[in-house]
Parts: sequence; structure tokens; C-alpha cells
Amino acid sequence: MSAFDPESIDVVACDVFGTTVDWYSGVRDTAAEVFGPLGVDLDTATFADDWRAMYLPALEQVESGARPFANLDVLHRESLDRLLDGHGVDRLVGNDARERLVRAWHRLPAWPDAAEGLARLRGRYVVATLSNGGLAMQTRLMKTTGLPFDCILSADMMRTYKPALQTYRGAATLLDMDPARILMVAAHGWDIDGARGAGLRTAFLERPQEKGPHRNADRADDTTSDLAVTSFIDLAQQLGC
Repeated sequence: MSAFDPESIDVVACDVFGTTVDWYSGVRDTAAEVFGPLGVDLDTATFADDWRAMYLPALEQVESGARPFANLDVLHRESLDRLLDGHGVDRLVGNDARERLVRAWHRLPAWPDAAEGLARLRGRYVVATLSNGGLAMQTRLMKTTGLPFDCILSADMMRTYKPALQTYRGAATLLDMDPARILMVAAHGWDIDGARGAGLRTAFLERPQEKGPHRNADRADDTTSDLAVTSFIDLAQQLGC
């Protein structure tokens, strides 16, 4: 990793799903609440994994121009419909239940270090989300978690998805900021690589449990970043906050 000067950045931009909030347990637990009364016999941990596995391919359809832009709620609903059909439980899960599952992504729990670490970072930097989640989705999520972001930046605003370079550069334009003065924080190698390619500085935040107990999360050793940290509190400490 290259030498890094905390004075070289003005903005800390944070990925949300997996980096700042725990999508796995949130989706798994909501699925258990929804499926139980309906008599749906699916392992909810596997269900959460399978649904998330459809995420990047759905984004790629938009990034490649194979389909028009659609926000993440729409993409989640489409993949959910295919997933339920593939498991043969399509007729057991009605529209209201499906909407509740999609809205699970609006009510995910924050990682335990997020609130304190972000608050410390805000004392020195502008702290923003930079997420593929829609603006409405993120607004509800930050309302329920109380996470202290200065602003919310969404792929909705750029009409494409990370890791497309225009997503990161669009965020820099919206913030009236040189990309090199933005530090992108993410727990995913593809996000770090995309940000670095767009000229942002990068911090890989390790989340060993991001994909649950049975799948391997991305690791700092698998990508190139300016910093590698174990939590938002660790990041704040490394940046002198």
C-alpha cells in the first residue's frame, strides 16, 4: 500500500451494504419472519446468500446497457421473484410478503463500530454514503440506524451502478471535489478497484462476517488499497480522528 497522508482528503465516502450495515443477518432474519407463517420451508441463511448472489449480475445488466436503469428496489424485486420461482415456492409468497422482503434492505442493522467510527470521522471530514442503494432506500436506512452521515449519494443520481467509473466520478462532481481528495471505504474488492480506477483514494474495511459464517468475505490481501482497516473506529484512529 502506498504512503497515505490524512491531510490529502476532505471527504470519506462509504459503501453501505456489507461495509456499514449487516445485510446478511438483516435479510436472513426478515426472511424467517416472513416464511414461517406462510409455511415456506427454505433455509433462510441460504436464501439470503442466494439472493445476494444475484446482485452483481443484475447491476451488470444496467452497466452494460443491456437494460435501462432501474433502482435497486426494482432489481431486488425481480431477482426475488426469480429466486422464489426457482425454489418452487412462488405460489406461497404473495405480493405483500414480497414487498416486505424487498423492504428488508431498508431496515438492516448497522455494524457495532459504525456509529462511533463515523461520528469521529465527521469531526474532521465530510462523511457521505456512496452506495448502489436508492436514495429512498438509504434515507430510510439511515433514519432507522441513526448513522451520522453528512449526505447520501446514490447510484440513482448517476443512473448507473458501482463499479462503473462514472458512479465515483459523478459523486465527486456532486460534491464539487477532486476525486483524489475523496477516500472510498468499502468491504468489497470490486468497489475498491472501481474507486481506485476513477481516481479516488481507497480504504479496504475488513468485514469477516459480511457474507455470513459459511462464505468467505473479501480480504484486504486480495486487492490494492491505500489503507486496510478492521472497523470504522480503526479508520478514524489511522486518520488521526
